[in-house]
Parts: sequence; C-alpha cells; structure tokens
Amino acid sequence: MSIEFLLTTLVIVATPGTGVLFTLAAGLSRGVRASVVAAFGCTLGVVPHMVAAITGLAALLNASAVAFQTLKYLGVAYLVYMAWMTLRDKGALAVPEESAGAAPSAGRVILSAVLLNVLNPKLTIFFFAFLPQFVPTGSTNATMRMLELSALFGLATFVVFAVYGVCAAAVRNHVISRPAVVNWVRRVFGASFLALAGRLAVQNQ
Repeated sequence: MSIEFLLTTLVIVATPGTGVLFTLAAGLSRGVRASVVAAFGCTLGVVPHMVAAITGLAALLNASAVAFQTLKYLGVAYLVYMAWMTLRDKGALAVPEESAGAAPSAGRVILSAVLLNVLNPKLTIFFFAFLPQFVPTGSTNATMRMLELSALFGLATFVVFAVYGVCAAAVRNHVISRPAVVNWVRRVFGASFLALAGRLAVQNQ
C-alpha cells in the first residue's frame, strides 16, 4: 500500500462535506453512539460508488447525461429536505428524519447517511478516476487491488468520520445547555446543507 494513497485518502475523507456534516450533527444531537452509527452509515453509502467504479458502471454514468442529471437532482432534493428538517427542529439539533421528541432508530440514521452518499453521482466518477491511479499498469490482478484499496478507503472514512462525531459529542453538553447556541448551530447546519445542495446542483459531469 503506497504512502501516496494513504495520504490522499486521509485528505479526501477529512475534507468537510455532507458526510462529515451529518456525523457532526448526529454527535451534537444524540451523543457518541449516534455519531458512530452515522459514520458507519456514511461509510456504507460510499460502497456502491466503489463497486460501480470497479465494475465499470461509472463509465456509463459519466457518458449518460440523463442518468447523471437524474441522480444529481435526487441528491439535491434530499439535501434540501435535510436542511428543512434541520431548520424546523425546535429541540436540540436535528438528525434528518428525526420526529419531534423522539430519537431516530439506528436503522433510520444509517438509511439517511447511506442516501446522502448514494445520491451523489460525483462520488462514482471520483472513484472511477481515483482508484486506477494506484493500480500498476498491466497488473494481472487489478480488480483485487482495487478492492483492497476500496476497503482501506472505507476504513479510513469510518475512522475519520467517527472521530469528527465523537469530538462533536464531547462538547454536546456545552452546546445544548445554551438555547441561543443551539439555535445558531442549527441554522448553520441547515444553511450548510442548502449550500451543499446548491453546489451539487451547479456541478457538471
């Protein structure tokens, strides 16, 4: 395993995006367990993109404007929905699909996290371009090599996201005990989801 792949992977997974934002919200709203569950869900959401890249489906997605645009706007709609769910919450901080006064089940948190990443066509194209760079030209076992790299990327995603979430959970009591801070943080998360939706909406293939 090359040091270049490890460093590139860490930079990519540590860069704040929808998955990091979701995990931070989970940690702040429900604590350590919820943040780890969210990190696990976000990691699962990356798997379909890895599989698509390895099997060559990313080439089809990249070639088909209709398929790309359809998936992209589904992702935009889901991010807008998450922003709305976050901004309408009057309690602590909202984890998407949380009903008022009730903690979402682990399954619902995981489903929301998976949908976040599955509905982002850029991830498939990213892996299609990213993984082959670290497979030696003419390799007789390229598929296995990409599977190994994908597994390492997934592990790094889970660990880094979980660290983000646990750190958020560590300051949770300081945040939720201050209503003004809670409202401010909730609005920041809501606005961030909207900003990410806007960025995805204007992206091209």
